[in-house]
Amino acid sequence: MKTLSYINLILAVVIGLCCCYQVIYLLLRLKGAGRQFQASRLCRYAVLIAARNEAAVIGQLIDSIKAQRYPAELVDIYVVADNCTDSTAAIAAERGATVWQRRSQLQVGKGYALSFLLEKIAGEKAGEKYDGFFVFDADNLLDPNYIAEMNKVFSNGCPVVTGYRNAKNFGDNWISAGYGMYFLRESEYLNRPRDFLGTSCGVSGTGFLFSADLLEKLGGWHYFALTEDLEFTLDLVCRGEKVAYCGSAVLYDEQPTGFKQSVFQRARWMRGLMQIMGKNGRELLRAMFGGGSFACYDLLINSLAAVLMGLGFVMNVIMFIVGIISGDRLAGEVIGAALLSFGGCYVGLYFTGLITLLTEWKRIPCRAGRKLLFSFTFPFFMASFMAALPVAMAGTVEWKPIRHTVAVSLGDLDGRR
Repeated sequence: MKTLSYINLILAVVIGLCCCYQVIYLLLRLKGAGRQFQASRLCRYAVLIAARNEAAVIGQLIDSIKAQRYPAELVDIYVVADNCTDSTAAIAAERGATVWQRRSQLQVGKGYALSFLLEKIAGEKAGEKYDGFFVFDADNLLDPNYIAEMNKVFSNGCPVVTGYRNAKNFGDNWISAGYGMYFLRESEYLNRPRDFLGTSCGVSGTGFLFSADLLEKLGGWHYFALTEDLEFTLDLVCRGEKVAYCGSAVLYDEQPTGFKQSVFQRARWMRGLMQIMGKNGRELLRAMFGGGSFACYDLLINSLAAVLMGLGFVMNVIMFIVGIISGDRLAGEVIGAALLSFGGCYVGLYFTGLITLLTEWKRIPCRAGRKLLFSFTFPFFMASFMAALPVAMAGTVEWKPIRHTVAVSLGDLDGRR
């Protein structure tokens, strides 16, 4: 039984040592550290939207793009209606987007849809020259200053820029709020300090911008893992490129509210990481150890955080069960150690969520009472990553579209604060 305690202690120490550098990130964010930019020029952009049966929400996204405080003649909107069976294509076209339909049951996923869209633009819109490409999901909403703020960073020579990701349905339940805090923390407590320190930020699925020159250097879009955003980011850091951060560019997206849907989405994230490690693990390790890439280490550690937390959780469950069924005289110590570890994890995760809530309070579209309530449920949301781990390990995870139904305007979100 002592062996279990020693293993648990060693595991806790290893996790702590791997992640201790994030204390510096925390202090920098609380200090308000961050880079400031002024636009050096007005760039021309193509907006890329991959949509599958998004008739309920895609109109609001295109409306928010059309309402940008940025010259409309410098922004073109392109939509791929990917295996759609509803009116997504018609609604997008009515709103003024250029729409192409894609049908493929073999190459399924957002990465393939983006590749298709970029190839269509390069072929049928070859005369249109763009400085950069925005990537959005159909359920997104943009603050009116989003493109102008992103342009400030991009026009100063940053080839990839990611923005501030908020949740438009933060207050629905503990799951959507958990996602909201997760992405707000990633934006402000990971990406902001990374950008200030000169290391690479992480691209998180939606709300990012990359340059046409970079796309040409990469030889096109060839990121098709279940987590194409992470594959894209890790490939960039292996090449020595950096992702910059723009905290004043605010994007809202819809988060899952169902537990089963949430588990399968996070299982896809974990399975995608496994795919990337299997395909590019050697290059990643070479960049991390041979090239001394802290950015590569940082991004991998954060991607593995749920797995590491899962190992600690499983170990404490084992200790607790063994302690109960064992007649060993040390059983009480083992049970106590397991309970102490559970309590420590809860307190640590609670304050992680609480600090994020307090610093981002005014920007979160949710009533005050529910914000405070969800600070207590955030540790349970993070612990629920454990339910996704065995699903990912089973190897049966595949990309599936998430149904979006929260069709709101920015005015609606202002009314929720």
